[in-house]
Amino acid sequence: MRARLVAGNWKMHGSLAANARLLEALKAGLPEAEGLGYAVCAPYPYLAQVSQALSGSRIAWGAQNVSEHDSGAYTGEVSGAMLREFGCRFAIVGHSERRALYGEDDGRVAAKFLAVRRAVLTPILCVGETLEQRERGETENVVGRQLDSVLDAAGVAALANAVLAYEPVWAIGTGRNATPQQAQDVHAFIRSRVGARDKRLAGNLTILYGGSVKPGNAPELFAMPDVDGGLIGGASLAAKDFIAICAAARR
Repeated sequence: MRARLVAGNWKMHGSLAANARLLEALKAGLPEAEGLGYAVCAPYPYLAQVSQALSGSRIAWGAQNVSEHDSGAYTGEVSGAMLREFGCRFAIVGHSERRALYGEDDGRVAAKFLAVRRAVLTPILCVGETLEQRERGETENVVGRQLDSVLDAAGVAALANAVLAYEPVWAIGTGRNATPQQAQDVHAFIRSRVGARDKRLAGNLTILYGGSVKPGNAPELFAMPDVDGGLIGGASLAAKDFIAICAAARR
């Protein structure tokens, strides 16, 4: 059975006090379930707090971004090795907001993926199309290009220690989400695309859905055969909602 994961992406939210309350609530409330993992991806300044609060718990933690460089004169950047020192397990790469707002193209995303692997962390690789691309029927072309860029740079075997996340850009933070069947169709395409290079690896690959996941729609989304959990944005900031979403991922 494929590993399942629900990961919270706090984005640029949080405070020491609010984080402490949220983390304590998650530790107390997240259900134990075989084969289901949990993670929170916090802003850089809070990684020490998250590390201390979650140490010894069943909740992993990670970062929302990483430099493609291991060290050097890159003011404002954070390397994978630095993240590892804070006990991070995960690092998100290729999130649509990084692609759209900060100009990260497929090549840079692939370089960041490789940097995360060098640091012995688990990348959460995000792929997804805009509304205009979907309406033009380009979803598979866009997602396939984004995925192939990483596969060509890192090799398919690198996905054995990675997580993929399909996040339709048009559904992120808009309150509009892909239907369960729309999500399933793209997840199945991703698995098939990887399977063309390594069928066994593709069958074991954890693929998350991200895009306005809420307690109300999580059960139907997570019931799809190729949806292995979620990358959760706004709802991960409310303990009650995140716990409910995680409960929906149990099998």
